[in-house]
Amino acid sequence: MIISLKDRIADILKETPLPKAKDVTDESQRLAAEINIGRTKFMDKYDVSSELEYKRRCVKEGRIMYHAHIGMNTWDETVTALGEVYDFAEKNGFVLDRAGICLDRRMSLPPELRKSAPQETGPYLETEGDWRQVGQAAPIQPHMGDFIIGFPASTVNAMAALRAGVTTVGNLSQFFAHEAPMWKRTDITTVETVKAIGIMGALREKGTLMHSYLDDGFGALFLDCATSAAWAYLERYIVEDLLGAKLAHCVGGLVSDPIKRTGWVFALDEIHDHDCIGSMFYGDTISASSVPEENRSLAAEYLIWDIMAQLECPTGHGLMPVPFTEALRAPSLEEICEIQQWAREMERIARRMHPHFDFTASRSFAASICAKGKGIFKNALDFFADCGVDTRDAVQLLYILKKIGPRAFEDELNPGARDKEKTSAGGEPIPNDIFTRTLEQVDTWRPHYESGEVREKLSGIKVLLASTDVHEHGLLLIDRLLTAAGALVDNIGAERNPDEVVSEAAKHRAEMVFISTHNGMALEYARNLLDEMEEEDYKVPVCMGGVLNQNTAEGTTPVDVSGELEGMGVTVVTDLRLLPERTAAAKKRVL
Repeated sequence: MIISLKDRIADILKETPLPKAKDVTDESQRLAAEINIGRTKFMDKYDVSSELEYKRRCVKEGRIMYHAHIGMNTWDETVTALGEVYDFAEKNGFVLDRAGICLDRRMSLPPELRKSAPQETGPYLETEGDWRQVGQAAPIQPHMGDFIIGFPASTVNAMAALRAGVTTVGNLSQFFAHEAPMWKRTDITTVETVKAIGIMGALREKGTLMHSYLDDGFGALFLDCATSAAWAYLERYIVEDLLGAKLAHCVGGLVSDPIKRTGWVFALDEIHDHDCIGSMFYGDTISASSVPEENRSLAAEYLIWDIMAQLECPTGHGLMPVPFTEALRAPSLEEICEIQQWAREMERIARRMHPHFDFTASRSFAASICAKGKGIFKNALDFFADCGVDTRDAVQLLYILKKIGPRAFEDELNPGARDKEKTSAGGEPIPNDIFTRTLEQVDTWRPHYESGEVREKLSGIKVLLASTDVHEHGLLLIDRLLTAAGALVDNIGAERNPDEVVSEAAKHRAEMVFISTHNGMALEYARNLLDEMEEEDYKVPVCMGGVLNQNTAEGTTPVDVSGELEGMGVTVVTDLRLLPERTAAAKKRVL
């Protein structure tokens, strides 16, 4: 029997007792009173008390901020890299304003559980001394988005970051779409997230910014851009109206259309009542080629658009140029320096172009998604209240939103999103770029997978499909292609731990397991998965695809481990043309 979303929400509310948000935020106030926000070398150099103060100065003076992601394999290497990238910028006459410290996902767990979780991409802050170094490595303002707020360790991490002088902290969107490794207590995660945002709210007058990267959460998983705009309104309501913090939105990584990229700047400015202060604006990651030199023209295009958008509608977003090699692997320090210098060349071009450019199409896009999105947001609050949700209680609202997921939210509140030919209230859907590109890939490969030769190999095979991380659109692509070939697919979604995969595979009597991974943990995840299969006495072929790399003790960036995976008996599939043949061969080996 198919139950309605309203009934499902009623069941969720009965399942788990949740504390009142007021009790949680009272604790936030107490903890906030104990925090002295640290001063970083950047604050001292530019005589500011927070990144927010610096951003507002940049907006007033018409300066463009720049952001780089820096997260080497260890914390010591990351500290060295921050110093070296600062020296490079000084030598070449430009400023790198802020750096995102890309931490290992284990940092999202309570400290006592971190060592038992698999190592992934990025440094690991183990001691108080490590945290003290965060703001002292170089006169570049540190930003912490990944795996800080939105996870079971939200409170302890937020407090440590603030004491280190990090005043822009996130990432709220990850609360909805990500999970801490091996963690299953959504109720605790929700309470800790609210407590941490409450701390940010209590310290708002000191310049704290609550960062949320829409492309890291449900915003990337909705089909219609208007639903993403509605979600931005909803996040702002929770963070600002309910918890008193200042929200700084980020987008860009999954937006390739230049009209939409520029349009999102205007849209966020509207959503934030023309007092938008953004965190960073990510470079286009979905159009990148596997050939680094081909990505120069891509970077030139999006950077010129992004810079002109900031000149036209300054929001303080730190522009994030993506290194030319990022589609292949975690970039080196030299590659980060290279793209930063390239971006300054693009700024000179963009400043000459800006006075002659017409933003009418971008403003029209923004007006459309904001008008429709605001309506969806208002309807959402009414709908959840009608379902018995206390929409003034941040704990209850966040918990329900995470539990129902993006598909149920959009299907209920923007049902026309699935069909381009169907119009819903507010006009025809404007598809998100990542969804559009996924469907284009499906259309490209579908004839091959529907051919008699491929169907002969795959038809009737029971497949369990999952991802180790948040990359859900890759799962959608493989799901649709395998289905087109006649395979029987159970897609259990993203952020799945090895024990969940084995349990679900056994329950569905899968004959093969397909795993997608991108987080620098391919080898360790495969070992854990095979160990779980051994323990449960359940043996089926395992295929892995995506970015098959692993952190090592020796190197600063993850290394390819395809050979090691094959040696363990895992079938590596990185070419869609070879997937049917490799799948059939793997199944035959086990039989």
